[in-house]
Amino acid sequence: MPARVALITGSTRGIGLGIARALAGEGCALALNGVREAGEVADVVDALRWRGVDVEYVRADISLRADRERLVSEALERYGHIDVLVNNAGVAPSVRADVLDAGEESFDRLIATNLRGPYFLTQAVARHMLEVRSSPDAPYPLHPACIVFVTSVSAYLASVNRGDYCIAKAGLSMAARLWAVRLGDEGIPVYEVRPGIIETDMTAGVRERYDRLISDGLALERRWGTPEDVGRVVAALVRGDIPYATGAVMTLDGGMTVGRL
Repeated sequence: MPARVALITGSTRGIGLGIARALAGEGCALALNGVREAGEVADVVDALRWRGVDVEYVRADISLRADRERLVSEALERYGHIDVLVNNAGVAPSVRADVLDAGEESFDRLIATNLRGPYFLTQAVARHMLEVRSSPDAPYPLHPACIVFVTSVSAYLASVNRGDYCIAKAGLSMAARLWAVRLGDEGIPVYEVRPGIIETDMTAGVRERYDRLISDGLALERRWGTPEDVGRVVAALVRGDIPYATGAVMTLDGGMTVGRL
């Protein structure tokens, strides 16, 4: 039987790469995605292939409709099916600005990449999943389908100097819920994974600040989260280790959002 195929956006570094490594460990074939040229990510792709899995990299900007269509088309051309979608790609504000001063350009950029892109990419992949399941020519047994949205504690916690990011992630959280409701009767579980402070290149610029906050007790577990932490949870969801839980929010923040007196 062909390998289960996972399409992971923003998957050549940071959290996305942590997820890709974890799913490679599950034997999934990987359709990786990012905006860098193929030559710039060749080492990442080769390292995953050395683990014995089939890997394809598709350069595409998910904020653009044509790129999303091409991403799905190339993944299907290579593998013939997509069983798992992990919506991970996202961008941070170019400049952190107080909500009293923030401009529309940054807002539009974050909504396009962090919300509109994954919402409509999910639409395209879900249509494919349903088409395969309704086709009399579909191969059996079918691989279980699964969709995961990677959001952020910023979907819940307000940062007035990153309002555009918070709004985009809050919207993505609702997108995960909407797709869970729509696909529930179709047997396709949808989950939200909500990371906290994760050690990646995106957070490198605020390393010193969060080192101090974590040391002072920002999270109950006084350490940074890692891409591997997120990857292990996504792998468990994809394996089906957390059954009867579609629509669930998996919060991976070391206890940061636990209410305390």
